[in-house]
Amino acid sequence: MTRSTSKTKGFQFKQFAILDGHSGMPVSTDGVLLGAWTQYTNAERLLDIGTGTGLLALMSAQRYQDAAITAIDIDSTAINDAKRNFADTEWSARLTLLQGDVLKQSFSERFTGIICNPPYFNSGEVSHNAQRATARHTHTLAHEQLLERCHSLLIEEGQASFVLPTAEGEQFIAMAKQQGWYLTRLCRVQTTPKKPCHRLLFTLSKVFEECKEEHLVVHGDVGGYSADFITLTKDFYLKM
Repeated sequence: MTRSTSKTKGFQFKQFAILDGHSGMPVSTDGVLLGAWTQYTNAERLLDIGTGTGLLALMSAQRYQDAAITAIDIDSTAINDAKRNFADTEWSARLTLLQGDVLKQSFSERFTGIICNPPYFNSGEVSHNAQRATARHTHTLAHEQLLERCHSLLIEEGQASFVLPTAEGEQFIAMAKQQGWYLTRLCRVQTTPKKPCHRLLFTLSKVFEECKEEHLVVHGDVGGYSADFITLTKDFYLKM
């Protein structure tokens, strides 16, 4: 089966832009939610796994002005897109971009925090677009291996944050607990108040801490974004 590349549309944020490119995954609400929601106890050295366009690395750079951020992706097209997006910002000196497989890549030191919008799907039809298939399906980055690698890459007090659909997220959290992780933050996301939770934002830690649970509704009953969504994302979206 031959897979093709396709163009992804750019997106303008308040302090940076994601340019038109071919990284496989366009800017999504999931990514913006994760980048805005994640909180680090120590943001000194951050790692963005599967950076794609560089969105999460850029959001982290905006939020944490002293953080040194490493972004890694296995796909050369994504790396080219992220490089362009990083170059146009005031934070480029704090952003390091690596092309490689995070499961095999060697790093000079461990990280204080990890952020990752991982491949979602364990089964189902694989996209004909090569970059999109890599970004969406776990055939290139199995969740069990990702968890093991994150555990080894974090300092003892480090934290790793993720976003996944509800079913996949629950499976991921259960697997993490079996590996010795602790769930320390969990946010259930609903599109509207009447719809069920469709996404989980969550943070894992190597050290025990009581889990803080919350929920977020993206759209209010009368249309438009909810007050909570606006509060969370207003530093990024132009029209918030």
